[in-house]
Amino acid sequence: MKKIGFLSFGHWSPSPRSGTRSASDVLLQSIDLAVAAEELGAAGAYFRVHHFAQQLASPFPLLAAVGARTSRIEIGTGVIDMRYENPFYMVENAGSADLISRGRLQLGISRGSPEQVIDGWRHFGHVPEAGETEADMGRRHAETFLDLLRGEGFAEPNPQPMFPNPPGLLRLEPHAPGLRERIWWGSASNATAVWAAGAGMNLQSSTLKADESGEPFHVQQARQIRLYRENWKQAGHAREPRVSVSRSIFALVNDQDRAYFGRGESSDQVGIIDNMRAVFGRSYADEPDRLVEQLRADEAIAEADTVLLTVPNQLGVAYNAHVLEAVLTHVAPALGWK
Repeated sequence: MKKIGFLSFGHWSPSPRSGTRSASDVLLQSIDLAVAAEELGAAGAYFRVHHFAQQLASPFPLLAAVGARTSRIEIGTGVIDMRYENPFYMVENAGSADLISRGRLQLGISRGSPEQVIDGWRHFGHVPEAGETEADMGRRHAETFLDLLRGEGFAEPNPQPMFPNPPGLLRLEPHAPGLRERIWWGSASNATAVWAAGAGMNLQSSTLKADESGEPFHVQQARQIRLYRENWKQAGHAREPRVSVSRSIFALVNDQDRAYFGRGESSDQVGIIDNMRAVFGRSYADEPDRLVEQLRADEAIAEADTVLLTVPNQLGVAYNAHVLEAVLTHVAPALGWK
């Protein structure tokens, strides 16, 4: 059994061929797609976060709106770039969004992706400390965020406050019970997966991975997941962790699908990203019976409990709902995913 959700990058473009020509289009259609996905029986609605780009950025207004319009589906990110975040304000935003959704928030956080601008986090007021890299800074922000989510008091109350205080040190409000266990770390390497296991975060294995062995993407990713689970067990955490992988999967069930995606089998791609040799996973697009056989051979999907389907959001809500329905109806049952 696997949870199946979608992951939207939230692109918009003024092109007349785009179904999302503005930020408003993307935000409103993202809410509508989450509602449609819930009606179809999908388990999750996840959104990417990119700053300085014509894509979804500040996630919490969108997450809160989705939470208010839905009742069952998990709502998450993949991922929030912690180099840009004030962990204190983020705890308040996350707590509010989680309470609006009644405990359905699943927040993916990470060091972040390659940027649109040079050192964009500096424009948000964040600078690495002496001896830190920007990645170190992102992990430090994440550790502070995790500590604050525990809801323990740390701030000395004013002896003459505007409003009465409870006894003892004060915590940030609103507090969202259980959210600390619903934080995921987006990892592109074995080392950061191990770090996430030690920190007690769920794992979002990235859409790309540091090429650490030259093997196919799904083989390296499966090894990363197994390493993560081993280190989780060694860390002695009481609960079972969750692991997600993201895939572009299109079941070709009509002529429109074949026109968009029926270009033959794809393969992994290797490139340099942020001075790192990385392997990018292939897309899957085929007739349902052949697609099932291809997905059965994906070792990382077999290791994960959650599969996030990356959707072409610029093709509009109706078509993306069709993409989800095709996988849920024609592929997932044959693979035993649901």
